[in-house]
Amino acid sequence: MNTQLVVETQSTRPQISIDSTPWIHLMRFADYAKIYVTAGRGGDGSIHFRREKYVPKGGPDGGDGGKGGSIVLKGNPQLNTLLDLRYRKFIKAKPGKHGAGARKSGKQGENIVLEVPLGTLVKDAESSQQIGEIIHENQTVVIAEGGDGGLGNWHFRSATHQAPQKAQEGRPGEERVVELELKLLADVGLVGFPNAGKSTLLSVLSDAKPKIASYPFTTIEPNLGVALLSDYRSFVIADIPGIIEGAHEGKGLGLQFLRHIERNQCLLFVISSESNIAEEYQVLLDELTSYEPSLLSLPRVLAITKMDLLGDESLDQPLPEDPQCEVVLCSSVTNQGLDELKEALWGRLKELAPSDDEPWRERPEDDADPSTDMPS
Repeated sequence: MNTQLVVETQSTRPQISIDSTPWIHLMRFADYAKIYVTAGRGGDGSIHFRREKYVPKGGPDGGDGGKGGSIVLKGNPQLNTLLDLRYRKFIKAKPGKHGAGARKSGKQGENIVLEVPLGTLVKDAESSQQIGEIIHENQTVVIAEGGDGGLGNWHFRSATHQAPQKAQEGRPGEERVVELELKLLADVGLVGFPNAGKSTLLSVLSDAKPKIASYPFTTIEPNLGVALLSDYRSFVIADIPGIIEGAHEGKGLGLQFLRHIERNQCLLFVISSESNIAEEYQVLLDELTSYEPSLLSLPRVLAITKMDLLGDESLDQPLPEDPQCEVVLCSSVTNQGLDELKEALWGRLKELAPSDDEPWRERPEDDADPSTDMPS
């Protein structure tokens, strides 16, 4: 009997693309991370006496210990996720070197700089106290301060104590558990039910390329886009996963992504013309209230999408009776009402001036140094 040996080579094996694996795609975005940070301990001071030929009674000359390394967050506008820190749970900085003779100070421990996206909020996990917030490029926030180095015996000399036999030990660095929470910085936040046409609308209002499909919850991570208008005007739009009734109870994707519209200046409600517009609008308002009542104080615009599906017919249903909400009929397919929608959003944004509670709206001064918080 003849048998044929089939050798499977690398070229005959099926190639599996990592990027096409669904669970890998789900892990590309992360807006929360919890890390354990330990700053470096300061170096000990030195107990040393000067011993030099022809120099009698040299006296104490022990140097100070070096400061321990700190752990610092730094803003990077090129980043949009905290995914790297999800897999870097324990971070420990190096200690400072001990002091030496001839009043030589020990070398300082090297700082660990963690780059994070703009809009990252950091707080202590145990006390829930806010440590800082990264809102500008190259801005730094120290989340764990390195310990100070101990003093050498040179500092303890006196007329009555000319040969001190003591020096200070270095102080331990800060050790804590911190939580990082990313809140995307955008001017307009899209709010709507799944399959309301939010991603499609974002793709025609800006150059963003979000995933678009005909099934619910196509958007599983926030997307950002920049809408351009005439006269060099522009604003940033954030699209978050769809909200359904009962989201505040954990249904659907829940309300975990609503943190990304907390900093928006304006909310754009997106509802399909095929839906019960007044009912869905009220459900969305109720869900926002369940998450954060202050969101209802933001200016809002209602975009009724998919008007092309009605053909020559007009919209024959009552609209929400909300004097604070401007209604725009539009279609992402025929571009109907898109310019009007942009102008309506720009008008609402123009009404608002940056306040002291929104420092991310202000540009840092040209002569300001955002790295002044960096420990030396």
